[in-house]
Amino acid sequence: MARKYEEYQHILFEKRDPNILWITLNRPKVLNAANAQMHTEFVDLWDTIDSDPTVNCAVITGAGRAFSAGGDLQMVEDAYKNYEEVIRILNEARDLVYKQLQCGTPIISAINGPAVGAGLVVALLADISIAAEDAKLADGHVRMGVAAGDHSAIIWPLLCGMAKSKYYLMTSDFVTGKDAEKMGLVSLCVPQEELLDKAMKVATDIATGPRHAIKFTKRALNQWMLQAGPIFDHSMALEVLGFFSEDMMAGIQGLREKKKPTYPTSQNEENPF
Repeated sequence: MARKYEEYQHILFEKRDPNILWITLNRPKVLNAANAQMHTEFVDLWDTIDSDPTVNCAVITGAGRAFSAGGDLQMVEDAYKNYEEVIRILNEARDLVYKQLQCGTPIISAINGPAVGAGLVVALLADISIAAEDAKLADGHVRMGVAAGDHSAIIWPLLCGMAKSKYYLMTSDFVTGKDAEKMGLVSLCVPQEELLDKAMKVATDIATGPRHAIKFTKRALNQWMLQAGPIFDHSMALEVLGFFSEDMMAGIQGLREKKKPTYPTSQNEENPF
């Protein structure tokens, strides 16, 4: 049974005319980073939306100055070499991607600020992604010492090509909303002050359009991502291997100290020269 709106702790819901569900990720003090509870809510969200027959379109954005800073570092650190917790995270991360892709309701993301990790999954797997010009997007997995899993292998090459995908996924470099639009990573880019109005306008156009025609168009196009399922599953398995590596702990320390980490596997035990 789908979770009810009032059962969510870190996600807010507002019904707007015409038949639009406005969704706000709500942990602004930590840039809407997802702790274990919020990560689970990310997974349950799509069934909740789809179970509501009064919703023709949903818009998701973040409270405060961020969309979502990704997974909470403490949640990741607690999973280090913890087999059962790693399996839980693996299953949730897998369900998050597949459930969002299989959600029949059209989803619009209004990327109002930093979007990283699990937050970037939600932002980029939306059917229409609208970014503020100065929003910053990054897949931070490699910076954290683990392989780029989650959504990245399944959608980045489709959106912006293999060359850009390899650069941004292997470096964890940030891309602005303006550059993300130029390279095809997001649908649209607008000035920050216009973002929410633009998202509402697009949502209204969709919510008042032919409901089944729009849903079926989404369903057909999402087959491109779903047929890449084996690639995605492979990437997730490789990512969670990193939860048993000292590189991940070095990455977490570097993120906390806001400096480039020294990864143990990058250090040669012997110098042959």
